[in-house]
Amino acid sequence: MPHVITQSCCSDASCVYACPVNCIHPTPDEPDFHTAEMLYIDPVECVDCGACVTACPVSAIKHDGALSPSESIFAELNAGFYAETRPRPLLAPVVPPLQVRAPAVPRVAIVGSGPAAIYAADEILTIPGARVRIYERLGRPYGLARFGVAPDHRRTRAVTRQFDAICADPRLELMTGVEIGTDLTHEQLLADNDAVIYAVGASADRALDIPGAELPGVASATAFVGWYNGHPDFAGQSFDLSHPRAVIVGNGNVALDVARILTIDPALLEDTDIAPQALDALHRSAIEEVLVVGRRGPAQSAFTVPELVGLCSTPGVDVVVAEQDLESLPDTDPRARILRNRTTQTGNRRIVLEYLQSPTAVLGDDAVRSVEFGRNELIAGDDGSPRVKPTGELHTVDAGLVLTSIGYRGLPVTGLPFDDGVVPNDAGRVTGVPATYVTGWIKRGPTGFIGTNKSCAQETVRSLVADYNSGRLA
Repeated sequence: MPHVITQSCCSDASCVYACPVNCIHPTPDEPDFHTAEMLYIDPVECVDCGACVTACPVSAIKHDGALSPSESIFAELNAGFYAETRPRPLLAPVVPPLQVRAPAVPRVAIVGSGPAAIYAADEILTIPGARVRIYERLGRPYGLARFGVAPDHRRTRAVTRQFDAICADPRLELMTGVEIGTDLTHEQLLADNDAVIYAVGASADRALDIPGAELPGVASATAFVGWYNGHPDFAGQSFDLSHPRAVIVGNGNVALDVARILTIDPALLEDTDIAPQALDALHRSAIEEVLVVGRRGPAQSAFTVPELVGLCSTPGVDVVVAEQDLESLPDTDPRARILRNRTTQTGNRRIVLEYLQSPTAVLGDDAVRSVEFGRNELIAGDDGSPRVKPTGELHTVDAGLVLTSIGYRGLPVTGLPFDDGVVPNDAGRVTGVPATYVTGWIKRGPTGFIGTNKSCAQETVRSLVADYNSGRLA
């Protein structure tokens, strides 16, 4: 296999269009693009030209001879994706260039500066003469690409270099420290621009609604991530790391990131962009074990295989899973192979993946002292899919820190419709509000990866340009 896509894949599909033989899938036009955990190179069709390596913004593509021992699983994953024949054309579908009615020069305001916003700006700037002004509430841009990626995921964080290049275009103006709705209104934006795109993400956490959830020592994983990444909204927070055990409720990628940061040797973070106060606190931390608890079974784990590979290769940290949970995974599941091949060592800190448990109460007087869990079982639902059923059995574990990582939802945007965490829209066009568009999580909900926002932004911008050309934005 000449080239292999590895853990830091951001799914922005730049490699797809660079490949001369269409051997990287799924492509953005294929049904499984938005559900795939990463992209994959066909080992048979790859011609070893290296075009994909140059195109990748996060250095995720390596020659098979350059894989580290912990990355060797990705050679299997790439090949396994093509175990069954995948019909495909000789070349990936070419995205036609945007064109506007001459001699028009569209002007677009974008609210937010995360990946969805930057990708939208990049798409608009393919139009000669187009101008973009981005408004960001914080003093620094790039949203979750800067404040949401773990500091030790250096290759993933490198996508900000691509964003720097996009923002260097003289036709793009980045306005930081400006909050729409406070400093400027939607009406003012429309008065100065042909259209407005909202790319404001999904910044609210889903709350843990159980007794004791308000106790000191209970916080969201989002707050913890913001704290160690230096997000201004969380700079004043503090977390009690004096107890030997922490509990994380939820087992998505963010939960695994947080568990890794809580257990990794802080010396390995010293040359990263971690916030200084967080690094100091981690050096003084007494945490020896982190429980990552999911309400469903191992087969329904919310984390991705690439994230699990990164977790299991963390020096000085053991990943522990009960034998019965491992046995429930089929041999064909890559998670089973990864977890069965892990090694443990006396003296290491531990991350324990717990399953079929739901928190029922957080216990303590003036702070968290323990967490009560109810055990679950999986039963078949009416459609045959697994459903969680409480067994009534309870147990308690001691802990001094509880972090919740059970999902995100968008917040209402002043003047725009809102429904269940997103702004109702048709291919990015906001329902009932002229000249107004959405992209990213506020458009589709909190799904996908950094690069998934690229195809999402392309769809929105194409809707905008179609409306511009038809005169609907006049």
